[in-house]
Amino acid sequence: MSERELFDVLLLFWFLLATVAFFVLLRTSAPYGRHVRSGWGPAIGVRTGWLFMEAPASLLFLTWFVAGGGAHSITLVVFFVMWQSHYLHRAFIYPLSLDRMGRDMPVVIVALGLAFNSVNSYINGRYLFTFSGGYGVDWMLDPRFVVGATVFATGYVLNRSADRTLREERARTGLRYCRIDTGMFRYVCCPNYLGELIIWIGWAIATWSLAGLSFAVWTAANLLPRGRTHLAWSRKHLADYPSEKKAVIPFLW
Repeated sequence: MSERELFDVLLLFWFLLATVAFFVLLRTSAPYGRHVRSGWGPAIGVRTGWLFMEAPASLLFLTWFVAGGGAHSITLVVFFVMWQSHYLHRAFIYPLSLDRMGRDMPVVIVALGLAFNSVNSYINGRYLFTFSGGYGVDWMLDPRFVVGATVFATGYVLNRSADRTLREERARTGLRYCRIDTGMFRYVCCPNYLGELIIWIGWAIATWSLAGLSFAVWTAANLLPRGRTHLAWSRKHLADYPSEKKAVIPFLW
């Protein structure tokens, strides 16, 4: 069986596994952050955990970019930059914003995150830079790319803005978790999750590929249940939390 045939089997399995993960996470919250709890084995510092989880998404995508060989079109370079604009921040900058005295992260969660990012980077990077056959310069004028890149940029701005608001409110109040009612926080508990979901929906449209779609599906499978768990926690622990707020998607979820 060729690598491409194995890739196609892996991609199908990846969609099926995302579906399973969605229903599992609806029933059991991943034990890190505010939902950390005992019984999940040894743990490491949250900054180190995030670095080990997220770095493969950046470094392995670079590997597949180089392994693609030959001169990449400007379109593929743009896709590379789009991906790295998120993951360089997520792996090497975002962890520094986390409270080093915060709750440790179970090693099993770090291992699962590392495994996900390794497979996801392979699926997206190997497809784009090897199996896709390339994207010509004219692809950047295609409505699918224009719409997708615009959606990606919108999600990127929302994600960064929400993360910044969280940091500023924590610094202002001195509380790790606090009620916020400004910007998109007026409508949803987790606008940072909404922004990330929009990012990878944009990616799926811009690449117009099953590989890109698999990432959007996985993002929804992970963040929609997580957001709902955050919302339930907030309603329980934060005084006068607005009942009309949704978890991730305004007026819907």
